[in-house]
Amino acid sequence: MTPTKPAIETPTSFWQIWNMCFGFFGIQFGWALQLANMSTIYEYLGAKPDQIPMLWLAAPLTGLIVQPIIGHLSDHTWNLLGRRRPYFLTGAILSTLALVAMPNAPAIWVAAGLLWILDASINISMEPFRAFVADLLPESERTRGFAMQSLFIGLGAVIASSLPYLLANRVGASGGSAIPAHVRIAFYAGAVVFFCAVLWTVITTVERPPEDLEAFRKMKSEGQGIAAGARDILASLRAMPRTMRELAWVQLSTWLGLFCMWLYFPVAVAHNIFGATDSSSPEYAAGTNWGSLCFGMYSAVCFVFSFALPAMARKLGRRATHSLCLLAGACGLVSVMVIHNQYLLLLSMTGVGIAWASILAMPYSILAGALPAEKMGVYMGIFNFFIVIPEILASLGLGWVMNHLLNNNRLAAVVVGGVFLVLAALLMQRVEDKEAAA
Repeated sequence: MTPTKPAIETPTSFWQIWNMCFGFFGIQFGWALQLANMSTIYEYLGAKPDQIPMLWLAAPLTGLIVQPIIGHLSDHTWNLLGRRRPYFLTGAILSTLALVAMPNAPAIWVAAGLLWILDASINISMEPFRAFVADLLPESERTRGFAMQSLFIGLGAVIASSLPYLLANRVGASGGSAIPAHVRIAFYAGAVVFFCAVLWTVITTVERPPEDLEAFRKMKSEGQGIAAGARDILASLRAMPRTMRELAWVQLSTWLGLFCMWLYFPVAVAHNIFGATDSSSPEYAAGTNWGSLCFGMYSAVCFVFSFALPAMARKLGRRATHSLCLLAGACGLVSVMVIHNQYLLLLSMTGVGIAWASILAMPYSILAGALPAEKMGVYMGIFNFFIVIPEILASLGLGWVMNHLLNNNRLAAVVVGGVFLVLAALLMQRVEDKEAAA
């Protein structure tokens, strides 16, 4: 039994897809602030380079639990707001509060606890969004839908990543142990944008009710309770489709590479390009702000390249498209090894932006066609395991690697990220794409 209508039968307009994806603008705004600034915040509060990976650990551990649970719950939800929208709104409210609190953390342990709350809250909003697009769009339009998500993710990230740099020029970028004013203002702005963007999607996009509401209610009652939910998640995990299993290895390698970049790129720029000696120096503030601006550059490229991505996928196929984009990202990260000019880093980030646009669209577009419609939410949650597990591995293992193999060289860690993207591009060639085989 399929509990919802399988797709929008008439062609979906540009603005319908725009509205259903707009919430991702806010979600990515908040997530980009977190990714670009948390390592910097930790160092402002006194953390050492080898401590930073462990300080990120609570967030992915929470995601590992939250994502499949939210997916399962949203599969079994229907109320006045619909199926996925109640979770969008709940996550947005919690994320807004966490974003306001984060830049006021007085100590490292407080910042780590707030990161845990923020990451869990973002996951509550973000996880059902993937299933939301798959629910509402037919297979033929899903690449458009996920590409639109990439567009908003790129737009949100470019503004959020650039905001601390732009604000620093207006309000100053003081060093020292306190978190600077420009970082606090950026997080406050992120809180407003996150909530308003998600609210827009909740208001403007209507979900279709189950075709057989009585049968859906029966399925919902059978799926109630912690034990029933756990059984459903475990059964779904064991029954993962072949395409999902193959994509899992691609995701593991991809996100290991990305976390190497996110954990160390801004501080690598500060120390290796700007010559900062410690977090209290003016060079450190200038370097981390430039690192955030570089993140804005790859997000801007993601935004622009998202327009071309559907046409490229039609011409080359989704599998080849994703491999080529991953290789562009690998070139971007490896190139930082030979770059000593801050402006050339923007060119490196162009390759990363091409990869990022594809990472946010192609795996989900390929996956959605291989999943049963009635379990779209729980499988999208399980698929996020392969984002969270690399983050856990990076948090547990990168500290040791930094100490024993890389001599705390943050730049070398970024280059290792590029190597992982090469591996992901090779693994992508093993993936079965059902649309291509049809």
